[in-house]
Amino acid sequence: MIIVSYDISNDKTRTRFSKFIQKYGRRLQYSVYEIKNSDRVLKNIKYEIELKFKKEFENTDSVLILDTCLACDKKVKRYGYAVNEEKELVFFS
Repeated sequence: MIIVSYDISNDKTRTRFSKFIQKYGRRLQYSVYEIKNSDRVLKNIKYEIELKFKKEFENTDSVLILDTCLACDKKVKRYGYAVNEEKELVFFS
């Protein structure tokens, strides 16, 4: 399973991105989608983001793609503002 989450400030870009990502999976929350895991689907999503959306992102926009496959290597691709957030997380219980 792939999780795609986004935070896009421009209404037009956000609406276009939502309609685009909706073709691949189901909405879990307003800006979070679950997509069945497939290398082809993941490659298509990344390609479309790079080609059509990345140039429209503003400094505070972000898209996170998380591959939740336990047997796979860590596969997190960050776009926009999220690139700056690649720091270790500490969880307290």
